[in-house]
Amino acid sequence: MADLLPARPRPTRVASKMRRRRRGPGWLPNQHGAWAMLLLPFGVGAVAGGPSWRYLPLLAAWLAGYLFFFAAGLWLRSRRKARYWPPVRAYGLLAATLGLVVAALEPALLRWAVVFGPLLATSLWCSWRRADRTLLNDGATLVAACLMTVVVAGLGARPVRAAGLAGLGWLPGADQVRPWLLAGVLFLYFAGTVLYVKSMIRDRGDRARYALSVAFHAAAVVPAVAVGPWLGVLFVVLGVRAAVVPRRWPALTPAMVGVGELVASLTLAALLLV
Repeated sequence: MADLLPARPRPTRVASKMRRRRRGPGWLPNQHGAWAMLLLPFGVGAVAGGPSWRYLPLLAAWLAGYLFFFAAGLWLRSRRKARYWPPVRAYGLLAATLGLVVAALEPALLRWAVVFGPLLATSLWCSWRRADRTLLNDGATLVAACLMTVVVAGLGARPVRAAGLAGLGWLPGADQVRPWLLAGVLFLYFAGTVLYVKSMIRDRGDRARYALSVAFHAAAVVPAVAVGPWLGVLFVVLGVRAAVVPRRWPALTPAMVGVGELVASLTLAALLLV
């Protein structure tokens, strides 16, 4: 029956460009790897904290905040061109509205602004300076993403307090040991991922970047083993990958590199959640 129907015309390259032009820049983030850094720490924190409906409004505000952050960074890099402003305004209003909802439900979470504020300012400053590919910007965004593990776990149903972290009790969830360990492992993983991906794509052939990636992965094995032996095994595998793949298969496409990161992220999530 389908064979009797007229075939739909394939969209031409010109038509695709026209659709992108109508949609405008900044509405859809093109940094696909960022979604793992957004969702994996949040999910790990939610499992560590135990069941709670309070995760849902925070997740909505967190995702809206990322959309605003992406659009604002693009707008700043363009030197505030008008065509980049509409998504900044729309996502800014959405993030502010959802943020007010979260603040009304959990006023204590506003204290985390003293931590996240400087990290956000650093990253936006890097965008303004068109230095968004630097390690400073990568570090600021990674710290912010991984800290969400601690924030989310603090909203859960089974917080476990620690006397040694009592001084951080004014930050909701910051006096729990396990979320900090999980956040630390996630930071080690994502920081290594950033260096590895750079050595495979943007900085392919850069010996200094390759050496930094290998050295970081090697150093990360020690704290990973301290948290758990299977995590240590995973980080050893990641270290071997960082050392071998850029040398043996330097021409892998970004899509193939992304598939490898997806597998590694899911494996890490499974180990952390177990």
